[in-house]
Amino acid sequence: MSGKPMHLGFVVNDVATEKNNYTTIRLARVALNQGHRVALIGLGDFIYDANGTVRARAHVPRGGPYEDDDALLAEIQGEDADVERIDVEALDVLMLRSDPAEEVVDRPWAPNSALLFAQLVTRRGVIVLNDPTHLTDASNKTYFQHFPEDVRPVTCISRDADEIKSFITAHDGRGVIKPLQGSGGQGVFVVKGDGGANLNQMIDAVIRDGYAIVQEYLPRAAEGDLRLLTLNGRPLRVDGRYACFRRYNDSGDARSNISAGGKIEIAEPDEDALRLAEIVAPKLVRDGMYFAGLDIVGDKLMEVNVDTPGGINMAEELTGVDFSSHIVADLARKVRLRNQYGGTLRNVELAML
Repeated sequence: MSGKPMHLGFVVNDVATEKNNYTTIRLARVALNQGHRVALIGLGDFIYDANGTVRARAHVPRGGPYEDDDALLAEIQGEDADVERIDVEALDVLMLRSDPAEEVVDRPWAPNSALLFAQLVTRRGVIVLNDPTHLTDASNKTYFQHFPEDVRPVTCISRDADEIKSFITAHDGRGVIKPLQGSGGQGVFVVKGDGGANLNQMIDAVIRDGYAIVQEYLPRAAEGDLRLLTLNGRPLRVDGRYACFRRYNDSGDARSNISAGGKIEIAEPDEDALRLAEIVAPKLVRDGMYFAGLDIVGDKLMEVNVDTPGGINMAEELTGVDFSSHIVADLARKVRLRNQYGGTLRNVELAML
């Protein structure tokens, strides 16, 4: 490592529920093995101190080196894990890596509370990624509707069962119904023209927890989808290889999400995928969405994941490319720029420089 070690913070749902295939754990391990300091903070662990300082109860790894992600996970989830009361405002970078969909039922207050704490620490010069102000706006899938219409499937958002049925009928009895807030393939139903008998149950299962988002069915979804990771608004590419892979499901389940039993294979983004990435780049840049995941089917985007885009470990294992070190080096570059400009750059600018 060249230069001064960074002090990095990662906000996660709960350290106890982190897994060895999570991008957060991979990034934390790589940073630690390079000599940087790391703190992991759960959504419920922030403290606004009486003197106006944002602090947190954080898991602080001892520094390794760690042979693999399992070794780091075993330490921070062990009974003797080091938990310290840290000054969040003393961090160089705070990466927001929690999944709001995991909190919908038991802790609906948690995601937005953490974002508000994150907004406070930007005042002290901490680089917060993705930008917490715009991330608040992106807390559900309506954010996707702000991207150009050309990249999106035809979409209806409603809690009215008749509206949803009319949309499905207008699209030859086909469509995808899913919760407006959610991820990982949970609560996703695919109607392929033969699901009329179960359509009411599908709709009821989604709208009982809020709004449903209904999209046209894209036939190429049967082949799976492409996950393309972006950094600084552009496809993440190192040594000529993209952080990209195809997710598919050969079990008959229409969901290709890894958490829903999907599989992965190596893939290069085609002309359609790169065109979509180019179209969404201006909004990602404007909103400070430093690290994002584009889910692509054919020439359409199914989703833009800006909360907790994953897949770095999968991309690394498929390509043999060290994308994580590239990201850590990029964070160090941003810290240098922040210091050189003496705090005159806004967080949303630092996020995408």
